[in-house]
This record gives sequence, structure tokens and C-alpha cells, in this order.
Amino acid sequence: MTTVAINRTQSARGFTLIEILVSVLILSIGLLGLASLQANGLKNNYGAYARSQAIILANDMADRIRANPTAASSGLYNSILTPASDPGCKAGNCSPTEIRDHDSANWYTSLQTMLPAGTGTVTGNGTLFTITVRWDERTGATGTGCNPQDPDDMPCFITTFMP
Repeated sequence: MTTVAINRTQSARGFTLIEILVSVLILSIGLLGLASLQANGLKNNYGAYARSQAIILANDMADRIRANPTAASSGLYNSILTPASDPGCKAGNCSPTEIRDHDSANWYTSLQTMLPAGTGTVTGNGTLFTITVRWDERTGATGTGCNPQDPDDMPCFITTFMP
């Protein structure tokens, strides 16, 4: 009878070891899922942060246009597609054109500083303006459109306003 008791004890020990290994496997799969959830949360949080920055920068340019009504109504802000060189003048001594160039240079600097591969455009007709801000969340997007279905296009924020 002693032999039978020893066999049952050895059999039970092996079964317990298998249970522990299965439990560790299940636990590790759960932890991998949790790590994936955390990574997706961080990615989405950064996307929301970039969109918030884009909105702030678009509103910044809208405020700059509103602050220079002479240049806005005469069409100086109608087409800002690339950064202008900053004339370096002080606000009291600047012409409307120089203020527009200063605004453009500072805006593009802010776009590139606050957003990854940040860029933007301003188009208008003197009374209605469209501001587009683009940035690269995926590293490598090169498109200039705003189509979320196109993998080459960057995410965009577009706003239209009347000063």
C-alpha cells in the first residue's frame, strides 16, 4: 500500500506543476493585452495633443489676421503658402506688408516647433479666409491633401473664418 500512496503523490505533484504553467501562460497573455492597450492609449493621447496644438496654431493665425485689418482687406493674407522672411521690425514701425511677413514667419516657426513636420497654408479673398494646418503623426507622410483614407496624406485641421 505504501507504493500506491507514493505514486498518487508523485502524480499530484506533476498535475499541480502543469496547472501553474497554464496559469502563468494565461497571466502573461493578459499582461500582453494590457501592454497593447497602454500603447494604443498613448498613441491616441498624442494624436489628441497634436490636434489641440493644430487648433491653437490655426486660431493664432486667425488672430494675427484680425489684428491687421488693413492687410487682410487689401488681400495681403489671401495666399500664404510658404513662410516669409521676418523683416524684424517692431509693430509700431511696420507697414501692413511687413506685419504680414512677420506673422507668416512666426507662424511657420511655431508650426514646425509645436507639431511634427508641421506646416500650414492660408487662403482667402479678403473677406473669407481658410487656414489649414498639417502635421505628421505617422512619420513619413508626404501628401499635401487632407484625405484620412490616403496613407500618404498628413492629418489636417481646417478652419474658415471672416475677420
